[in-house]
This record gives sequence, structure tokens and C-alpha cells, in this order.
Amino acid sequence: MKKLLLVCLALSVVFLYTGMSFAADSQSVKGWVSDTKCGAKGTNAAHAACAKKCVGAGEKLAIVSDADGKVLAVDNQAALAGHEGHHVEVKGVVSGDSIKVDDGSVKMLADNKGQKGSSMDDMHK
Repeated sequence: MKKLLLVCLALSVVFLYTGMSFAADSQSVKGWVSDTKCGAKGTNAAHAACAKKCVGAGEKLAIVSDADGKVLAVDNQAALAGHEGHHVEVKGVVSGDSIKVDDGSVKMLADNKGQKGSSMDDMHK
């Protein structure tokens, strides 16, 4: 009986530790939904049509971080489908130059009037 109790306790500690480490990896990122081809050039609402076109041609959706301008390719594309050209806040796991967005974590933000971006015509010249 004592062995069973010790095993249960050990498993509880392992599961608790594992759950805490996963939660710590998830972080909040605010930025614009662009694509990997245009990257930081797509930090405005006018970029939506261009991003859709680029994604249709095989590029990945990306988030351009407000904090540092880093372009993070989105691992799970469906999480941001329909948000092209939107200013958003997402939660997810960042790994290098990519992010896996947590399901249901996309929150729309007001456009930053000071953000610079280019139109679709400017990007594809």
C-alpha cells in the first residue's frame, strides 16, 4: 500500500511540474498579422489583400511583433486564418522565429495610428 501511495505521489509531482513548465512557455504577443514574404512591410490594415494573396501563393501567415518588429511565422495557420491585416494580441509558444498560437487566444486590438506599412502595390514592385 505504501508503494502505491509513493508511486501516486511521484506521478502527481511529475504531472504538476510538467504542467507548470508548459504554462510558462506560453506568452502574449501583440502585433500585426502579415505574411512571411512581406514581413514587417505588412504592419497595417491595408495589407490584408496582399497577405491573402501571398498565403494563397504558399507563404505563411506571420505576426510582426509590436515590441521589437520581429517576424514570427505562425506554425498553426488555421489559428489566424481570416485575420490578415489585423492588429492582434495572441498567446502561444514562441520558438526561435515562429509561434504556435494557442487555440482561441486571438484578441483584436485597435489599429496603431503610428504604425507604418506599405500598400500591396508598393510591396510587389
